[in-house]
Amino acid sequence: LGVFFFFLIQDSSKVYTTHVSYLEIYNECGYDLLDPRHEASRLEDLPKVTIMEDPDQNIHLKNLSLQQASNEEEALNLLFLGDTNRMIAETPMNQASTRSHCIFTIHISSKEPGSATIRRSKLHLVDLAGSERVAKTGVGGHLLTEAKYINLSLHYLEQVIIALAEKNRSHIPYRNSMMTSVLRDSLGGNCMTTMIATLSIDKRNIDESISTCRFAQRVALIKNEAVLNEEIDPRLMIVQLQKEILELKDELALVTGKQRTSELSQEELLQLDELIETFLQDNDPDSTLDVGADTRKIKYCFIRVKQLMKRSEMSDKKLRSQHIPEEKDSNKEAAGAELKKLKELLQQRDNEINILVNMLKKEKKKSQNALFQLNAASCGTTVLEQSLSLNSEESQNPSCCFSLKEAKDFSSSVHRLPFLSRQ
Repeated sequence: LGVFFFFLIQDSSKVYTTHVSYLEIYNECGYDLLDPRHEASRLEDLPKVTIMEDPDQNIHLKNLSLQQASNEEEALNLLFLGDTNRMIAETPMNQASTRSHCIFTIHISSKEPGSATIRRSKLHLVDLAGSERVAKTGVGGHLLTEAKYINLSLHYLEQVIIALAEKNRSHIPYRNSMMTSVLRDSLGGNCMTTMIATLSIDKRNIDESISTCRFAQRVALIKNEAVLNEEIDPRLMIVQLQKEILELKDELALVTGKQRTSELSQEELLQLDELIETFLQDNDPDSTLDVGADTRKIKYCFIRVKQLMKRSEMSDKKLRSQHIPEEKDSNKEAAGAELKKLKELLQQRDNEINILVNMLKKEKKKSQNALFQLNAASCGTTVLEQSLSLNSEESQNPSCCFSLKEAKDFSSSVHRLPFLSRQ
């Protein structure tokens, strides 16, 4: 069970649903081991599981409950619950001998999201009661009756297996016992079957061990070809057929001219509103609004489209009336922002002009100072020339002019004049 549910959890591409049933076949009578009344009532008072067959020869079990098990823990709890209700008795050969056949079945259904196809399968875990030789066990009374039913059902199972192993066999005796009837689809039907045979290593049971091996060998000769069990979801099929019936009625009413007078339901009105909205939002010029042949739906669509057009026209008028004052306000705001920007630009230009005027004043002052220095330098050169001429005259007439030393002192004093004027 752990491996089984592990693979179901790993496969996230499908949605799985699992149910469990537990059938006990005791003295050729079927009982539900998962029936909650099993502990409080006697076995004879419980409802018996009966076999029902449909026209397709599929077996259905009445009074057998299906319990949902979504994980391994829930399935094991149901298995343990059924084991506690099982018939067990003490015999000379076994202290806890099972006196019935049990079939633990896991029913699985899988469906892909959005698909209408359902796959169904089931896994039978069959625990057969062991065959007994009355001569060895020495049982009597009630235990002897149980042993007879056990051996008889195993004999019928062997007959079915022998018949299935024969290729040209036309009749398979499934109806001889309840167990073979229940396991019909697991033996020769659409299935894959595995048998586990348990043997006794005691020499006293060598005959039973050989018989079990022969039985398992016959089972191994059976060959089945299993195919998928797929069917359409009945609920989706019902919805699809109901829709088809309505469409046919609409077409018939359109042809005969007899229109239905009943009002559309709220669900139909909502569906029509969605179709109209999708149609109006579609930008494809070739799109159509298909509502079938029902004139009630056609009239409703025309009325609804007309209402929507009127609403859109009224909303456009309101928007236009709201846009006019908004545009005026926006123009005022734009003019104020432009005026502010121009004032800032004018202030910036005034600042630039003041800076340029100051720079011009400084340059003018510098040029005046440079001109003054140039004039002073030219005056010094003239004085030197005059001193040189005086020296020549002094050589001729030393008493009428300055001495050469005095001329030099005078020229040096003239050179200092510009610096004094700057100060």
